[in-house]
Amino acid sequence: MNDLEIKQGTEQDVHEILALYDAVIEYLESHTNYTGWKKEVYPTHIQAEEGVKEGTLYIALSSGRIAGSVIINQKQEDGYELIPWKTAVGPEEVAVIHTFLVHPDYLKAGVGRTLLEFAEKRAVEEGRKTIRLDVYDRNEPAIRLYESLGYEHAGTADLGYEPFLGLKWFRVYEKSLQGRDQS
Repeated sequence: MNDLEIKQGTEQDVHEILALYDAVIEYLESHTNYTGWKKEVYPTHIQAEEGVKEGTLYIALSSGRIAGSVIINQKQEDGYELIPWKTAVGPEEVAVIHTFLVHPDYLKAGVGRTLLEFAEKRAVEEGRKTIRLDVYDRNEPAIRLYESLGYEHAGTADLGYEPFLGLKWFRVYEKSLQGRDQS
């Protein structure tokens, strides 16, 4: 998508980010809910507000409208410590992708791919050597996207989401960033 601009989310964006979360969940609930996300359970204002406050939430804008968002931080989920990671690095060398989503009006327009490429570039700029993420094991569209971008399946884990989302198994992925130029 040529007109896509990615910028750090601000407090002024939170209302529109929450509208994005609602639009995505409403779309998933009326189609196939590959993510298993639930309105007022995940994602919510908590993720948006924390991401903005910590400076880790980024939004993709198309003609001034939020087309997608992603949180990029270093918070590895409970259960990640059980994964046999292929890239042996310290926690300070890891970037983690969370709450990655694309507005239904922009599906198959390259927004997701662009956001993930941005996340990788950002992680390299921050000196991270690998990038990790998890995805509900039945989220085939996301799995295909991650694998097409070179993310490698590192294992499957119970990340503790079953009590509130009803989701037990997550595929965990990583992509080595070692040797990538910071430019």
